[in-house]
Amino acid sequence: MRYLLIGVASGFYGALLGVGGGVIIVPLLVVAAGFAEREAAATSLAAIGLTAVAGAAFFSFHGYVDPGHAALVGVPAALSVVAGTRLQQRLKTRTLTALFALLLAAAGLDLLLR
Repeated sequence: MRYLLIGVASGFYGALLGVGGGVIIVPLLVVAAGFAEREAAATSLAAIGLTAVAGAAFFSFHGYVDPGHAALVGVPAALSVVAGTRLQQRLKTRTLTALFALLLAAAGLDLLLR
C-alpha cells in the first residue's frame, strides 16, 4: 500500500507541478519505505520510465508535446544516465544524500526568489 501511495503522489505532483518524479519518489522511498539511496534512485528511474510514457501520451493527445524539443532534451538525458550511474556508484551514500538535498534546496530557493 505504501508503494501505491508513493506512486500516486509522484504522478499527481509530477503532472500538477511539472517536477520530475524522482524529486518526489526518491525522498519518499527513503523516508517512508526504508530504501537505501541507491536502491531508491534505481527504483525511481524505472518508475519514471512508466510515468514518462503515460504523461507523454496524455500531453501529446492534447497537443502539448513538441517531438523535436523532446528529443533535444531526452536523447542527451538518456545518454548521460550512464555517466551519472557510474559516478553514483563511486560516491559514498552520505555524499549522495547531501548532493540530493543541496539540489532540492537550490531548486526550492530559486522558486521562492522568482
